[in-house]
Amino acid sequence: MSHLPTLEDLGDLEGKNVLVRADFNVPLSDGEIRDELRIKEALPTLKFLVKNGANVTVCSHLGRPKGTIDPNLSIEPVRKRLGDLLPEVHLLENLRFNPGEENNDPNFVNTLIQGQDFFVNDAFGASHRSHASIVGPPQFLPSAAGRLLAKEVDVLMAIRQKPRRPFVAILGGSKVSDKLGVIDTLLGVVDKLVIGGGMCFTFLKAQGNQIGSSLLEESQLKYCETLLKSGAAIFLPHDFTTMDSDGQIGDPSAGGVVRQTGINIPDGWMGLDIGPGSAAAFGDIISDSKTVLWNGPMGVFEDNRFSAGTRHVAQTMAETRGCFTVVGGGDSAAAAKEFGFADNMDHVSTGGGASLELIEKGDLPGMAALAASPRLV
Repeated sequence: MSHLPTLEDLGDLEGKNVLVRADFNVPLSDGEIRDELRIKEALPTLKFLVKNGANVTVCSHLGRPKGTIDPNLSIEPVRKRLGDLLPEVHLLENLRFNPGEENNDPNFVNTLIQGQDFFVNDAFGASHRSHASIVGPPQFLPSAAGRLLAKEVDVLMAIRQKPRRPFVAILGGSKVSDKLGVIDTLLGVVDKLVIGGGMCFTFLKAQGNQIGSSLLEESQLKYCETLLKSGAAIFLPHDFTTMDSDGQIGDPSAGGVVRQTGINIPDGWMGLDIGPGSAAAFGDIISDSKTVLWNGPMGVFEDNRFSAGTRHVAQTMAETRGCFTVVGGGDSAAAAKEFGFADNMDHVSTGGGASLELIEKGDLPGMAALAASPRLV
């Protein structure tokens, strides 16, 4: 990975026009912001620029309007809140209203950089995308990483390259195929790899276990079998919280029976969370670690009937002393926050996909663009 230019590398900012790519993809409900975290995380960068005399224009995406104007995804609520916090900056409308953003259209890039002297990327959560506002401006403007982006890269690259050991990675989520590259990378770095969530059932099936109606990626069975036979330090659940076919995920009132099972799940039953024995075993692994990276829930934590495994992992991480704990964004970050443990983690990433790709590849399109940007003479 090439050296990332910092805000200080931009030099004298007095009277200069600076375009900042932030990540204001905040959750909205009836036009109201439900979580301001991403706005507040951008403030250190924006305040630095304003304090040093820059004229700051900020741009961000919001949701997935797919290149069309969607009034429900207008960035106006963010503009109002940002105006309360830092009225000196100007926020553009949702970048993804223009199809040129996701298509990396050079004409859209030219529109964005018109009249700008510098570019700052502080949108870590979008930096794995080769979108116009991420990789375009650094081709033409002296550019730098904002405070948030720089911190994310420092933390994630440190645990990738020189983690304190024992180093444990905990992976969850639904699909093995979503994490093939990062699994291969982590197995070359970690001391133990713990796998839960829906993705564990393909591994268990590859071992010859019964998984009932649980999630299965048949196309990945051979891959999982090869990994398990390689002698890699992979740890899988051995019991589950399951539900029969009469139940409905997310709706306890719909009926259905929820029960605990061992490692073999009967036909017609679906594993929806790791069981208490597995949660305790995973907790013991975490407690004995010096570095923990967690990405992906252990079950369908949004349904309280299947949240215990994810809660236990989050709680153990939060309570383990002398261990550097990193939550890899996405659903894991949402779960840590929902359960009240986010503030006790050492680092909660703002990008799920971006954090995994950085761990896997050691670089991101947005980072590479910054590293190759024109330098001040």
